[in-house]
Amino acid sequence: MDAFPAPERFDAVVVGAGPAGLTAATYLGRFRRRVLVLDGGPSRATWIPESHNTPGFPRGIGGDELLARLRDQAEEYGAVIRPGRVERLESVAAAFRLEVGGVRFEAPTALLATGVVDRLPDIPGLEAAIRRGQVRMCPICDAYEATDAKIAVLGSGPLAQREAEFLRTYSPDVTVLTVGEAEDAPRDAARIAPSDLRFEPDQVVLSRADGETPFDYLYLALGCASQAGLACALGARQDELGNLLVDSHQMTAVEGLYAAGDVVRGLNQIAVAAGEAAIAATAMHNR
Repeated sequence: MDAFPAPERFDAVVVGAGPAGLTAATYLGRFRRRVLVLDGGPSRATWIPESHNTPGFPRGIGGDELLARLRDQAEEYGAVIRPGRVERLESVAAAFRLEVGGVRFEAPTALLATGVVDRLPDIPGLEAAIRRGQVRMCPICDAYEATDAKIAVLGSGPLAQREAEFLRTYSPDVTVLTVGEAEDAPRDAARIAPSDLRFEPDQVVLSRADGETPFDYLYLALGCASQAGLACALGARQDELGNLLVDSHQMTAVEGLYAAGDVVRGLNQIAVAAGEAAIAATAMHNR
């Protein structure tokens, strides 16, 4: 005998309540679909102190405010948003069944907007420094605001060199700092330990035996881990970087299972996440 009550049915389930998941929920709600959003925890967008490349906000918008607006918009059109991390996703009888805290849900289509988790160095005060904009994760997002600043890029391999080359479009004063023992690190990079860095109110300071070097900004180039486990367990495929492979409608290799946002590509942009979510939600509705 089944120990669980019958699953609650929806037209679509969205896993993740970041920009991609909430945009998809708005589209599905406006398509008059009954949609459930499962919020597994804070989006990495909450770390954004102020974004100036999000379309429609020429004077900038903070991550928390943007997420609040997106949530309000999705709920305006009937999206049901519930907290909880999905513990199980399985395919059953032309539907997907998801389990969250012992509660089960079913829908004929599902969208994964589960994002990525950044690899972070062990530096005291790091999260607070990210929130006030001293430490940055995405030069595509905010390098413009670092024009002519003194910049350090912290990494453990060739990604740091690529980000430094990108940042030199904005400032000639870019230094690569390497952690770990990566053999392919740039020869001119300074090898340091995370403990060599500290955060002052208006500077990031590198302390070494030969003295201290202040920087205006520290960019992290340590990569991130895609949260694709739920999809891969059902047979979805990833590329060599761990991004989920999707078709032109954002569907994975699993029929009826879609993905959008950072879990799909390494560009990690709010505008891209919203666009992919719109494509996926429309395909889910049409299906």
